[in-house]
Amino acid sequence: MFVRIVKMGFKEDKIDEFLANFEENKSKIRGFEGCEFLELYRDKHNTNRFFTYSYWKDEDALENYRHSELFKNVWAQTKILFKEKPDAWSVDKVVSME
Repeated sequence: MFVRIVKMGFKEDKIDEFLANFEENKSKIRGFEGCEFLELYRDKHNTNRFFTYSYWKDEDALENYRHSELFKNVWAQTKILFKEKPDAWSVDKVVSME
């Protein structure tokens, strides 16, 4: 399993637009081959900051998604809403909570 965490900070007046875009596309992303999990979190104190957590079968599955038309379209609509440069981490899951 391959885990991808992305931190994004949005302009205050663009948050609703981001959330609508995420809502419209989350099922497509979750249904993309190799995607095993996707959730969106919002910082409790800095409410313009969001995090996506996604689990992928492997790094190739994530790279296939990142080169897909779906990603290109979602990212084109998302990146214009940023207040700050996003950060991303690729990590391995070490311990399961199960």
